[in-house]
Amino acid sequence: MGENTSTIKRQVKRNMYKWHRVLGIMTVIPVIFWTCSGLSHPIIAHWFKVPLAHEYLKPEVIDRGQVKLSIQQVLSRNGVSLLKNFRLIRFRGQTFYQVKNRKNELLYFSALDGKQLVNGEHLYAEYLARYFLGDSTSKVRAVEKITAFNGQYQYVNRLLPVWKISFGRGDHMDVYVETAQSRLANYNDSNRKVFLWVFSNFHSYAFIEKITNNTFRYILILFFAAIVICSTLSGLLVYGFLWNKFKKPVDGQKLGFLRRNHRSIGIAVSLVTLSFVGSGAYHATRKFKPDDRINYVFEPEINIAELAFSSNDLPLKWDEVSNISAARFDNKTWYQVRTLRKENDSWKKQQVANAETMFEGKNRKNKPDLEYYAAADGKFLPEGVMEHSYSLVKHFVAQGAADGEAACCEMMANAAADQSAALIISSSDYLTKFDTDYGFINKRLPVVKLALSTPTHLTYYLEPATGRLAAKVQDSDRREGLSFAVFHKYLLVDFAGKNFRDFLTAFAAMGVLVVSVLGLILFIKTN
Repeated sequence: MGENTSTIKRQVKRNMYKWHRVLGIMTVIPVIFWTCSGLSHPIIAHWFKVPLAHEYLKPEVIDRGQVKLSIQQVLSRNGVSLLKNFRLIRFRGQTFYQVKNRKNELLYFSALDGKQLVNGEHLYAEYLARYFLGDSTSKVRAVEKITAFNGQYQYVNRLLPVWKISFGRGDHMDVYVETAQSRLANYNDSNRKVFLWVFSNFHSYAFIEKITNNTFRYILILFFAAIVICSTLSGLLVYGFLWNKFKKPVDGQKLGFLRRNHRSIGIAVSLVTLSFVGSGAYHATRKFKPDDRINYVFEPEINIAELAFSSNDLPLKWDEVSNISAARFDNKTWYQVRTLRKENDSWKKQQVANAETMFEGKNRKNKPDLEYYAAADGKFLPEGVMEHSYSLVKHFVAQGAADGEAACCEMMANAAADQSAALIISSSDYLTKFDTDYGFINKRLPVVKLALSTPTHLTYYLEPATGRLAAKVQDSDRREGLSFAVFHKYLLVDFAGKNFRDFLTAFAAMGVLVVSVLGLILFIKTN
């Protein structure tokens, strides 16, 4: 028995160095691709980043002098009887009603005289693009509506539909804007377009999905990641713990430059390699099921007859109001009023205090800057933003139970939501900034956070302005997100600043790249 064990150990030692070489050469190309494309991220972010004049459109108080007509009057004058939503926007020195019709088209009507602005979407999209870019002179080369994600406007941007404004500048700048909420979606100059192509194909293997499918793409990534982990562990054993057992030079023979540096740098970056690849593999396991949040939206049609109370007659502090839009839930239509300040009138505070709702005592930190008034009589709805968000969650839970298929009409959607079990809310909040669970990757703000009382602590993030699901997070997502943030993006060193974090990440990736290149050269020279 002892002799057999000794023989096995000798056999393992005899072949371990060879195994490390074989495993290393199998993955040297994927590792070089991963590290080089990963290095391009901080390089583009710091050395080739185009500064923007503005990253968001600052809200302003409504100029009531320019709002002579109510939304009801404007719609009646233009023969619009059904809509999905409306809001006020300001550009070209005027105020317009931006109306989303039943075909999801955005129409623009003057708030002064009700006349429709011809080609309003193109004009407003160009206005936003020029505002964000700070460029009022460059020629616009093309304007294109983007309704599906693609290579240059990827799913990570989250927002659809958007307008792509291409400028005739030396840097071939493209600016993507979402006119429905007046926000910047993305922007790409020539350098960023090259980076996107490199990162997509060499880091995320997007080309594999194009020739096969998403499942095979991530199976291949996990296969390579598993081999890299095995290669790293075998290298750590060979060059670290058992070095005296392998390739020991004879007396007077010096260790070669390649082998010496491959060993020392490899040991130094072994933990970095394991953290990069391990967290990346964990991240990849979450990609087999597509992120379909873009399909979760509830924005039913509103009949103009339901807007019985004039929007101009709402009992508001108009010097604090930045916008008015509509929302429909619980079979009623409401005015959704956004304010610049979070203080409510005393009578509103009293109504909120007197209201008995499911959101009472839910440890809310932030006061919403959204107020809700009945479109039928102008009556204030306490906890309106939370009631609206709860209604959205009910619809999305029902939609999820139907495998993500949205109901074809409000009646069916309401029936499905009503039949779903009552949801127990463990906590609620109104977020105007990104946080640990709801990071910048989700794009949408402000959102309502509704945490459900479930074993997995399922939490929904809703965007009341659009009736969309912004994110859905449970414990498994939090674990993966924490792993990726700590071990792949080094967010633990954020206290030292983003520049230091990016430098440290790039330095670590460079170490892995050097080890891979030295190993490849060493393999070639010894064969």
